[in-house]
Amino acid sequence: MTAPQAQVSFAEAFPFWLKLGFISFGGPAGQIAIMHRELVEEKRWISESRFLHALNYCMLLPGPEAQQLATYIGWLMHRSWGGIVAGALFVLPSLFILIALSWIYVAFGNVPWVAGLLYGIKPAVAAIVLQAVHRIGSKTLKKPAIAPVLWSIAASSFIAIYAFDVPFPWIVLMAALVGWLGSRWAPKQFSGGAGHGATKAQTLGAQLSDWVIGDDTPTPAHARFKPSRLATVVAVGAALWLLPMGALVAWQGWDGALAQMAWFFTKAALLTFGGAYAVLPYVYQGAVEHFGWLTGVQMIDGLALGETTPGPLIMVVAFVGFVGGWSKEVLGPQAQFLGAALAATVVTWFTFLPSFVFILAGGPLVESTHGKLQFTAPLTAITAAVVGVIASLALFFIAHIAIKSGAGGTFVSRVDAVALALTALAAVALLRYKRGVIPVIAACAVAGLAAKLLGWA
Repeated sequence: MTAPQAQVSFAEAFPFWLKLGFISFGGPAGQIAIMHRELVEEKRWISESRFLHALNYCMLLPGPEAQQLATYIGWLMHRSWGGIVAGALFVLPSLFILIALSWIYVAFGNVPWVAGLLYGIKPAVAAIVLQAVHRIGSKTLKKPAIAPVLWSIAASSFIAIYAFDVPFPWIVLMAALVGWLGSRWAPKQFSGGAGHGATKAQTLGAQLSDWVIGDDTPTPAHARFKPSRLATVVAVGAALWLLPMGALVAWQGWDGALAQMAWFFTKAALLTFGGAYAVLPYVYQGAVEHFGWLTGVQMIDGLALGETTPGPLIMVVAFVGFVGGWSKEVLGPQAQFLGAALAATVVTWFTFLPSFVFILAGGPLVESTHGKLQFTAPLTAITAAVVGVIASLALFFIAHIAIKSGAGGTFVSRVDAVALALTALAAVALLRYKRGVIPVIAACAVAGLAAKLLGWA
């Protein structure tokens, strides 16, 4: 582990954000794990405390938390354009990949090789989520005897979401409430949960100065709250929504497919508390049942394609937009591909625009609370709750891949031993041998494709 330079230039950060856009597999848990490993442990651009402080804020927002976290860190390091570039590069690779895969899907009817790759990627994703539980949990929860309340929050969150299907926003709200009360009644349990102070730094075997943005690094001038700056961000964000929406309405009318997509996915963007899976029922109801942009089977296929690509899982909306633009022939029958690509782009713009506004407008307020226990304790409690939620996601993935799709017979005959073996091998590679996420995903994808071709799966 090497000490970082005193400052990271934008020219040095840009290649990392570009790379992250191509390697951000595994949903939010896997993506957060990748950023934590790269930014906190390897590059040491931001400390544990600052990373989790930003993450907890993103967890409170609607929208893809991993993409918002990248935007936040990019903004903190290199002002507004740094955040815009980091957030945009998190999304653009998956948009282009999904446009290509969607075209193959609608033009040729099926993509059998994707099934093999997806078969191998799913066990890798499960292992990545397990790694995220270990990494974030070990940094947040400390020992049960030292912070029993945090462990209780994590366990309660796991049970609430896995056994009782409690909505994620309610889990976050209750955790924040417990954290706020804990800051008054049990402050010691929350004072170091997210890596505050020298004790945490010593636990990591490093000094606070080892990070470019450390626990004690002063808030940069551009990240300090100013009412005029807040007003500017909100005004620019409103203009970036109103101008393209006005253009779409003027071009094709309010009832045109593109205008309706823009309005529908703006609403969807404001409902995505708890990740993509929480909003998928809403998207299904609107896109399939109300507007008829695609069929139910196509929606399921789109989710499978979305899981094979990097980027936020909510990027499945790009597939919805593409298929809808294709079926509705938004640019006419002679330009089906261009119309579909335009629809996918429109959907992506209106889905992700609110995320940028939330970060660039709210970031300075969040930075002003760093190190203040009455504000950080609720966020620490939220991190503990997130550990439980991620653990439930890991169990869900493992249970999902453990049973062969469409298999009958006894339980033993239905167990997918190949998928479980891939999960175990991926977990060992990540946790025991500290292999990189991308080599593990690539190896599992190849193994999954081989297993399908050989008839083992």
